[in-house]
Amino acid sequence: MTAMTETRTATGGRLPGAVAAEWTKAWTVRSTYWNLFGAAILMGLACLQLAIYTLNANGNDDPSDDKGVVAVGTIAIGAVDLVQFVLIGLAMLLITGEYSTGAIRATLQWIPRRGEMLAAKTVVAGVIGGAAGTVLAAAGSLAALPILGRWGGFEFGPWLGDVLAVGAYLALISVFTVGAGALLRSAVGTLIVIFLVVLVVPASLQASGITAFQRVADFMPAVAGAAFMRGESGTYPPALGLLILAAWAAAALLAGHAALRRRDA
Repeated sequence: MTAMTETRTATGGRLPGAVAAEWTKAWTVRSTYWNLFGAAILMGLACLQLAIYTLNANGNDDPSDDKGVVAVGTIAIGAVDLVQFVLIGLAMLLITGEYSTGAIRATLQWIPRRGEMLAAKTVVAGVIGGAAGTVLAAAGSLAALPILGRWGGFEFGPWLGDVLAVGAYLALISVFTVGAGALLRSAVGTLIVIFLVVLVVPASLQASGITAFQRVADFMPAVAGAAFMRGESGTYPPALGLLILAAWAAAALLAGHAALRRRDA
């Protein structure tokens, strides 16, 4: 090994190159653009629907469903329930797409250290998911403000906090998806598992009426993420919700890395 190679190894110079390669690959496939376009359309429609619902609820004759003045950032937070699955699909394809086409073998030739390959894909998925989530939350909430009229509250500080919280949530759920994709390899299998873990299982546990099951649901990733984004939880502080979501993402990555190390491409 030459002195130059030793220096590069010691400084960890391979990872930035791996990230750059994965970033380039992500933006050379049409699915990335289609997913982001779909997420933008869905965010706009969901924010529009939630704004109209708030307007109608405050204007009808039934005071029990009045929403009052709502912070405009919470409109985007409410839209995340739908929008997240488009960005989950994007993160999933970053790794499962390569298994379906066989491109993973070439990727592992370029980046033979599997931990570096997974780390690079994780960084790319997290950055795209977080940045897209932040931009879409900002645009969707601001677009809803004229519709809300006097029922929409806008203060820059709280609004910015809501927008950044959406970005943080979508970044972590994208990382969680990459880990699950590395573990399962199959796009269909990954999507089913994510759908169950994020939506079906916590909803079923919460609807069970059994206190123990409801407490378990509080520690599922999407429930913890919602507590963080909304800044409220009857079980734990919002900051703990962020830590719980991060723990799920880390656990998925560890499981995915273990699967990559013991299985052939």
